[in-house]
Amino acid sequence: MKLSHIDGGKPFDWDRASDDYAKFRDIYPNSFYKKIVDFGLCKRDQHILDLGTGTGVLPRHLSTYGASFVGVDISENQIARAKELSKGRGIEYIAAPAEDIDFPDGTFDNALACQCYIYFDQNALLPKLYKALKPEGRFCVMSLIWLHEESPIAAASEALVLEYNPSWSGAGFTRPKFNNRGIPSGFDIDTSLGFEVDFSYSFDIPISFTREKWHGRIRACRGIGASSMTEKEIAAFDAEHIAFLEKQRASFKIMHSAVFCVLKKYSLDDLTAGQIFHKHVLGV
Repeated sequence: MKLSHIDGGKPFDWDRASDDYAKFRDIYPNSFYKKIVDFGLCKRDQHILDLGTGTGVLPRHLSTYGASFVGVDISENQIARAKELSKGRGIEYIAAPAEDIDFPDGTFDNALACQCYIYFDQNALLPKLYKALKPEGRFCVMSLIWLHEESPIAAASEALVLEYNPSWSGAGFTRPKFNNRGIPSGFDIDTSLGFEVDFSYSFDIPISFTREKWHGRIRACRGIGASSMTEKEIAAFDAEHIAFLEKQRASFKIMHSAVFCVLKKYSLDDLTAGQIFHKHVLGV
């Protein structure tokens, strides 16, 4: 994949990071999942679409609350790992770009997208998602980002990734600010495409890591494991990052910020912000 607004337009491939992703990206604490459930987005008997599902982390955990899931991801390797990790859970997975979804109108109660919205073509995706959701359906865009300013370990790891991959645009994140429409900073959501903000929410989560798990988490990021770096370059990064971590305590916590932006569909009788969308995209 190659996108002009990510990593300076350098290509990246999540297939390459699938093994590390499956092992080290399942870091969301129970409080993160509980918040999604409390929002009413994964209640019992609801049918949920998880876009950019990766190795199926969200469906695997949230299906325990009684919802059924379809997970979609562009990476065939990640979908393969998701299927392996989800055996017996009744979760359906589809290897395809999110923009290629094609479901009957009103198929899903709600949709989720965690750590992946920046990769989507909103103009292609949102009209299809609008139709695939039920009239009261919600679309929750989420992120869980480490706060480098509050962790010398996270800051040093970021700096080292940038030494090896200066084009990586995944560094330097801070707690979000919300604009007058409720959209968090870093969430480039076009509210002319059928959805408006219902509500947004964020909270801090300290997450515990061992040295091995933190190294794996960094390896599984776009800046290393999914990057276009050579195997030799990645091995050099590994050696330097492991040497740094060996000087740190055996376990530690990294403060993260969990961010949720819950979108709702414009109603068909809306004649203001949704007017252009309904006339020219939906044809009504």
